[in-house]
Amino acid sequence: MGTFVISKRFSGDYKFEFTSRKGKTIFTSNAYELRMDCEADAEYLRSVLEACSYVKFKTSKGKFFFRVVIDNRVVAVSRKYSTELMVQKGIDEIVKYGSKAEILDFANNDFVFPD
Repeated sequence: MGTFVISKRFSGDYKFEFTSRKGKTIFTSNAYELRMDCEADAEYLRSVLEACSYVKFKTSKGKFFFRVVIDNRVVAVSRKYSTELMVQKGIDEIVKYGSKAEILDFANNDFVFPD
């Protein structure tokens, strides 16, 4: 099962990441100034993952990624993948396990995850 992990960026803003069953980051949210906004969006996103749009892109260097879109607003960007098939597997994992994912809050700890 995947997990939403809330943490603090070096800039002091908050973010959440969706990590796979194996612990790899699948996507990272936009920055939030307030932790409660970050938590609320993570909760909301978890409840609507199956209805989200997943827009695929290819970088100029040949890597693939996707953006998670809700109501014409980009709420998260995936990590880079080497193939389009891997992108689809990432999206499939989100749709399959995302609604059951727990939310872990590491933002209160003294350490900061790198961006």
